Amino acid sequence: MDGDGAIVLVGNVGGEMWPAFEAGRRDEPHPLDAWTARVVTPIADRFEARAIYPNDRPHAPFQQWAMRAQPVHRSPIGLLIDPDHGLWHAYRAALVLPAVPGDLPRRADRPSPCATCASRPCLSACPVGAHSTTGFDVATCARHVRSADAPRCLERGCASRDGCPVGRASRFPAAQIAFHQRAFERAV
Repeated sequence: MDGDGAIVLVGNVGGEMWPAFEAGRRDEPHPLDAWTARVVTPIADRFEARAIYPNDRPHAPFQQWAMRAQPVHRSPIGLLIDPDHGLWHAYRAALVLPAVPGDLPRRADRPSPCATCASRPCLSACPVGAHSTTGFDVATCARHVRSADAPRCLERGCASRDGCPVGRASRFPAAQIAFHQRAFERAV
């Protein structure tokens, strides 16, 4: 970011965004990205901000921005974990403001819930061991998701993400999970 501005992250927790997306969804490539841009662009214009999206090139450091702004931490499976919402949140856009607003809340410091999780169910839940302490094996996951053995992963979501006990009340609804899993299947 250049100058003395600020970055405000725009995202969702749980499934509260999903009904609005489904109501405004159009038949277009990357419908969630397109819907997000239709919602966020007028807000950016109102505040004379520049909107940045996770799939823009070059890729912006959304995870680093989030860790500076919120008490989120990298989980063993690589996703950011929120102490209250677990792995059930996402960053959809960032607004680059020309100046720092005077009323921004201070970042709360909270420990990672993973620090006290001895069993690490997120690592053991994957049926093909694609998540481990050494990282995420995308090729193994993609082969499994594309196989006839993966209806659980496609319809009910990533078993590793679902295995985390933190934030269960914020879990995405089934339609949202299936949408993201199908998008992952097409992308890899």
